[in-house]
Amino acid sequence: MKGVFDCKPHSAYDDDLVERYHFPGRYLAQAMEMLGDWIVYREPRRNGGREAYIAIARVTAIAPDPSVSGHHYARLAEYLEFDHPVPFRDAAQYRESPLNALDNRALAGRSLQGRSIRPLSEADFAAIVTAGLSETLAPENARRLNLDRPEILSPATSWVASGFGEPAILWDEPPRVSEQVVLNRKIRDAAFRRAVIDAYDNKCAVSGLRIVNGGGRAEAQAAHIWPVADGGPDVVQNGIALSATAHWLFDRHMISLTDEYKLLVSHNKVPVELQRLFAGQMERIHLPRNPQHWPHLPYVQKHRERFATAA
Repeated sequence: MKGVFDCKPHSAYDDDLVERYHFPGRYLAQAMEMLGDWIVYREPRRNGGREAYIAIARVTAIAPDPSVSGHHYARLAEYLEFDHPVPFRDAAQYRESPLNALDNRALAGRSLQGRSIRPLSEADFAAIVTAGLSETLAPENARRLNLDRPEILSPATSWVASGFGEPAILWDEPPRVSEQVVLNRKIRDAAFRRAVIDAYDNKCAVSGLRIVNGGGRAEAQAAHIWPVADGGPDVVQNGIALSATAHWLFDRHMISLTDEYKLLVSHNKVPVELQRLFAGQMERIHLPRNPQHWPHLPYVQKHRERFATAA
């Protein structure tokens, strides 16, 4: 069963939305129903939340908290942040269908108190995912993100104008196709690339160069810091925008970063003719304007461990 996990920006629980969700025992039965399936994260308005759905993840395990009696952890995988927060409701209705049946819709927020974990229908899940990935899946982004739509979408899908003035996908079988979308590596890579390239303003973090070709596609590439194959998430904090050459070197751990975001170069591994690319670039790399998008240090440290072994 699919579900919703409410989350707060400054939660008192031991949450790391990419990997774990911490909850009291009164929600255990509901959480167990979602084991093996997908959940949508939603921020309520309280505690400064955006009153919107922000990401999805798949529940892989549920286990007791060994240090806090009566609490549990939901372990999560395949976290995918939406292109933009999806509002709790539009002008006409709520995204969670049962709320539209309330006698007084103004009390929808109050009706969810004490229901931080709750079921979500397949159709509502599909609609929220469609809205959340609308920028990545928009036809005009196909070239910029190197996303070939015919290879991704099943014959049951077609492109329509959504009620939000954005291109959207219309599908005949929402559960099947929506799960294909969120699991499709090419779409996840496109969403990751969009987030990283936008955060770095299309600039290579090493050279600072911003190059956009005639087709409107940025030449900078999005590199995972902690590789997905090793468990790294598709989040902007696990990404860095690099030129093709720098990306090649970074993936092979010939260059890395310090905790101060200074560049490390393996001079015995990097060809001499390429070392000139880093002349004058040994101080801090070019980082996103928003510090929340800077590389997460635990991911940097994982990359540097491989760099030290390869050096």
